[in-house]
Amino acid sequence: MTAPSIRNVSEREARQVAEAAREQDWRKPSFAKELFLGRFRLDLIHPHPTPAVDDVRRGEKFLATLRDFCETEIDSARIEREGRIPDETVRGLKELGALGMKIDPKYGGLGLTQVYYNRALSLVGTASPAIGALLSAHQSIGVPQPLKLFGTQQQKETFLPRLARTDISAFLLTEPDVGSDPARLATTAVPEGDEYVLDGVKLWTTNGVVADLLVVMARVPASEGHKGGITAFVVEADSPGITVENRNAFMGLRGLENGVTRFHRVRVPAANRIGPEGAGLKIALTTLNTGRLSLPAMCVGSGKWCLKVAREWSAAREQWGRPIAKHEAVGAKISFIAATTFALEAVVDLSSQMADENRNDIRIEAALAKLYGSEMGWLMADELVQIRGGRGFETAPSLAARGERAVPAEQMLRDMRINRIFEGSTEIMHLLIAREAVDAHLSVAGDLIDPDKSFADKGRAAAKAGGFYARWLPKLVAGPGQLPRTYQEFGILAGHLRYVERTSRKLARSTFYAMSRWQGRMETKQGFLGRIVDIGAELFAMSAACVRAEHLRETADHGREAQQLADAFCRQARIRIEELFGRLWTNTDELDRKVVSGVLDGSYGWLEEGIVDPSGDGPWIADATPGPSAKDNVHRPIG
Repeated sequence: MTAPSIRNVSEREARQVAEAAREQDWRKPSFAKELFLGRFRLDLIHPHPTPAVDDVRRGEKFLATLRDFCETEIDSARIEREGRIPDETVRGLKELGALGMKIDPKYGGLGLTQVYYNRALSLVGTASPAIGALLSAHQSIGVPQPLKLFGTQQQKETFLPRLARTDISAFLLTEPDVGSDPARLATTAVPEGDEYVLDGVKLWTTNGVVADLLVVMARVPASEGHKGGITAFVVEADSPGITVENRNAFMGLRGLENGVTRFHRVRVPAANRIGPEGAGLKIALTTLNTGRLSLPAMCVGSGKWCLKVAREWSAAREQWGRPIAKHEAVGAKISFIAATTFALEAVVDLSSQMADENRNDIRIEAALAKLYGSEMGWLMADELVQIRGGRGFETAPSLAARGERAVPAEQMLRDMRINRIFEGSTEIMHLLIAREAVDAHLSVAGDLIDPDKSFADKGRAAAKAGGFYARWLPKLVAGPGQLPRTYQEFGILAGHLRYVERTSRKLARSTFYAMSRWQGRMETKQGFLGRIVDIGAELFAMSAACVRAEHLRETADHGREAQQLADAFCRQARIRIEELFGRLWTNTDELDRKVVSGVLDGSYGWLEEGIVDPSGDGPWIADATPGPSAKDNVHRPIG
């Protein structure tokens, strides 16, 4: 049995598939969820949670070893030049135990906490973003994490020791015509006895070219004894019928082992299925709840590097009799990089520590960290290139060839660009976070705007919603943020926390007004929802920055400097927030929709005249019809 290369699904079916994959319940408190509801629960993040002494000792020991390896064994310029991580470097990482940073020691791993795993990725990502991506894809979304959360004991005992020391893993979900809309997933897994037979094509398989083990999402047809649905499997990468047909090349991350993988009649034991049939997307999304933190962790490292280069360069380079850092136009950029790096590290550390403690539900916090880190990381890299001027646009080898320091600023910009797309594009993250942020509203009033619900259902929903809003709305009118002495223990940062409290209520009022105004059409207002989420991200970052600064003031040597950085960040963030609030209701969203319609129907075809298109021929989306491969297998496992 085979499947067509493209599954045509309705918008409603696509929405139902995505909704079914969500975690429906909130069993633990969530700081970010409360923030979107206008409830500033500072008690959930302050005092700043701290790691256990043994976790710190083990983590710092590994970081020291990893730093030495990064400084002596990783040749970033060679990786960029050759477009490949040397096999000996990968073998060295295996010997360090870097493949098993998050795997329990009883399976041969290092058992690092999320905090130290992220710090390790931040460190190695500055030595080589491609290596950071390899390690992250292996452990954050590859086979180890879903097995840790959903695997059987037998699966853990079979695979985790391999994954901790020798085997590289990859995560295979995306297909040539399937991105963030998994309802269209076409790869099939047909039950045959005690096996499943996989057929299909997977695209952008990070680590797929060198992987030993794969976690594959495939659709099981419903049949007698089989619930069916999108299901997760652990698959041996050298199984008969698997062909890595292409190693993809990108504008950045040139050492990335990312490919196209075809499955033709690949037999997978039923014992390798992770969780029940139909649970694949839920497993993927749950895995990403903490897995998403690895990407902003590497953005933190990038921010630190940008700050170091900006400081050294802008002190050495003089214009008009002064170092360029002393000129306000450049100084503002340096201030932005410093303050944002501090805040982003605060967001990642706080979210990671909450993940380790497992007291809070951090699905929104992790998503906000990914969204905010990728956007701000890109801006910091872009500002560094601007500070460097022509040297920022020049490659490191060219700089070295003419006798200057080989600073790879342009490479950093290219490498950072993918973060706004990896693991959920910014646009998809806006929608994902918005859905979670309005979950409380939909749980009480969703039936009111569901066209399939009966009048009786709508009546019950109206009564339920009336009770909820009668209790909730009055609490949005006033709060502690209006009292001048609230949060005084934070010193100069107290005013920023009062602002967060007031603004979270304003954000909740804006969301409620929009739901009242648009009701069922709310989901189509993606521009509005994106701005709501961006305001929430800024408020979360402000909160994390203030809490971290206070923590450092009490426990470290840099309390005064930390407060200054937090103060600068919060003032910068407040300006962005006020602009976003203005754009909630004053924008070009409606006009933009009209222009888009005109573009699509050809009304502006004349505007495209006078150019030459250098693009090659070929289809926009490659054919992914199941069947045997006609290409050579470029799979190359690293022993």
